[in-house]
Formats: sequence, C-alpha cells, structure tokens
Amino acid sequence: MMSSGMSLFVAAAAILNTVAAVGLLVWMRKRRGETAQTSDTTGHTWDGDLREYNNPLPRWWLWLFVLSVVFAIIYAVLYPALGNARGSLGWSQIEQWEQLQAEQETTAQRILSVYADRGSHELARDPAALSIGRNLFANNCAACHGSDGRGGSGFPNLTDQDWLWGGSPELIEASIAGGRMGVMAPWLEVLGEQGVDDATAYVMSLSGRQAPKGNAAAGAVHFNSYCIACHGVDGKGNPAVGAPNLTDNVWLHGGSASAIRATIAAGRQNNMPAQTDRLGEVRVKLLAAYVQSLGDR
Repeated sequence: MMSSGMSLFVAAAAILNTVAAVGLLVWMRKRRGETAQTSDTTGHTWDGDLREYNNPLPRWWLWLFVLSVVFAIIYAVLYPALGNARGSLGWSQIEQWEQLQAEQETTAQRILSVYADRGSHELARDPAALSIGRNLFANNCAACHGSDGRGGSGFPNLTDQDWLWGGSPELIEASIAGGRMGVMAPWLEVLGEQGVDDATAYVMSLSGRQAPKGNAAAGAVHFNSYCIACHGVDGKGNPAVGAPNLTDNVWLHGGSASAIRATIAAGRQNNMPAQTDRLGEVRVKLLAAYVQSLGDR
C-alpha cells in the first residue's frame, strides 16, 4: 500500500496519460478529415526527388490506438490502476499470491502427512524422504552450510561428525527446530595482549601444533582459570553449551594462529535461527533426516 500522496501522483499520471492519448486521436482524426494525402513534406529530400510526406497515420494504426485507450479505461475500472484504488473486481496480487501459497501448502501437507509419525532416524534411511529433505536443505540451509553441507568460515560442516551441540538424531532435530545461540566471550581486556598470545599457543598445542609466538605453559594457566568451564579440563568441549572440541583440529572460524587469536581476543557469536515456525514439524524432521545422511557418507 503506497502513501496517499504517491497514490494521487500515480492516479493523476495515469489519467493525464489517457487524456493525452485521446487528445492525440482527436487531432489525428481532424488531420485525416482534411485530406487523404497532402502535398506537405517534412523538408527531407533524398536522391534529388525522393521526398518524405507528412501524411496522416493509417486507419489500422489509429484503430489499434483506439483499442489501446479503451482497454486502458476498462482495465482502470476493473483492476488496481489508479494508485490505491482496488478496482471494481477487488483483485489484489498479494491476495492472489496468498491464495496460491495456501493451495501449495495444502498440497504439500498432503504429501508430508505420510512422514508425520516417523522419526528422523528412520527417515534418514528412506530415499523418498531424503529426496524431500535434500530439496528443503537446498532452499533453506545451503546459503549458510553450502550445497554439499560442508559449511564455511563461521558455518559448521555437517558432514564430518564434529557436532557443537551433539550429533544424535534428537539433538540434530532440536538444533534445527529451536535454533542455537553460540557465544564465545572476548578475553583481550582480561588477559592482555601477551596473555592472548599465551592462550593461543596453548590452544594450538591441544591439537598438536605450535604457535609462532606465546608461551603455552603460561597459556595453560589462563585456560584452567577461564576456559575449562566451557571447554572442559581436557579441551574436548561441551555439547551442552555448544563449546567446541579444541583437540581435533576442526575449527569453525579458522584454525590458523591468527584466526584462533582473533577468536580468543574478540570472542565470537553465532546464531542458528529456529525453523519450526517457518517450516513446521514435519519439514524439520525431514531436514534432520537429510542432515544425518550427510554425516553417514
């Protein structure tokens, strides 16, 4: 719905355009009434004697123009054409779209109803269910997790069996249904620059690597003071709070020394939006089945 001022502008422009078209028709009719052909030329001459005459337009063109004007007037009466005026038929493209959406949803619910009483673990072995789940994934999840489910920086890989919030069928379905919010607090103000370097060195040592700078032993002290509540004493993480395993060399935001340091210094915040309200329980279950199948490949 446009504003009242814009509605008046659009209506006035449409009416003036139609009036101008009618005026042009009247003017052309008078010219044709004068003579079928005149001796008036446009002043253009080619090859010495080839002149361009200023004759009236052909009748068939004028009648097409008349039909166009008549069509415009009828359309403006029946359909929305003058700003916010709905037209005598009351048609709306939004209402038509909503009607088509409702019809499609009715058809979809009829197709999906056969999966309503089956669990996602069972559906993960059903080719027909996985086909639907694949389409749902492509339309709703691939933008973040990639068309192959391998994710990217900041978006989890769904094919590697490394799950922040747990990889059981129930937990995967819960992640899709209710969404997840992962928060890693920033530690630069607490640890200082040297402390962040030391913590980075220790975290990298957990996966068998060596940082270019920092003291891993000093970092272990920081880790035991601030990090074990989420990541555990051994650094293997805690799916209950979405804390990642720091020992398996799988990194959500990059595993380079600079990326790990940036994570420790500035923190991270990830949000997986809930999908139940958008897709419904059955679609969530089919999506969960497809995601489980990605990890089984």
